[in-house]
Amino acid sequence: MYENQKNVHSIEVDDTYIELGNAIILQAVKDYRRALKKLEKFPEDYMARRTKREVERFFRGSFFSAITNLHPEVLIKKLNDEVENYA
Repeated sequence: MYENQKNVHSIEVDDTYIELGNAIILQAVKDYRRALKKLEKFPEDYMARRTKREVERFFRGSFFSAITNLHPEVLIKKLNDEVENYA
């Protein structure tokens, strides 16, 4: 019985980490979209350019690849296309 309880607890912890990883990625996507939209209106905006660079570095980094199977270049292109078509 103890072994089953241990496995259930392990699954709950795993789910928690998956949810945390998803939340981190979702926030990065929101930040990236916001930066792209700002750059559409104000191409020289320093903070938007900085945010865009930082999020792209995150997308291409080892932590991102450790928490998701998403391909960073595909995600970046999709978000750029989405914002471009939005304007």
